[in-house]
Amino acid sequence: MALKTCLVVDDSRVIRKVARRILEDIGFEIAEASDGMEALAWCRAAMPDAVLLDWNMPMMTGIEFLRHLRLEPGGDKPTVVFCTVENDIERIREALDCGANEYIMKPFDGDIIASKFAEAGLI
Repeated sequence: MALKTCLVVDDSRVIRKVARRILEDIGFEIAEASDGMEALAWCRAAMPDAVLLDWNMPMMTGIEFLRHLRLEPGGDKPTVVFCTVENDIERIREALDCGANEYIMKPFDGDIIASKFAEAGLI
């Protein structure tokens, strides 16, 4: 059985590294992008099963990336989990309205990611 792929999109190398370790431990193959533009290029080349997405990034924010992703061929397929310090209810609603499937607050740990990915039907 092929591993599911998850694209980890965050401008913090440390966050990407921590998320990679957690997601690999629960059985995902990982790709990384440091901003929304890089993530969009990655998705156009190979659409992932899941995207763990930061909100505040240079070049293209997470919400801008999500809007673009959902318009791409096959862009409705990936399960998108926002992972951010944004905790304002309006921001969370905006993310969900734009097509996010789940929302994780930073800081996170393996249990939080595993439970959110399970809720989203990824594991």
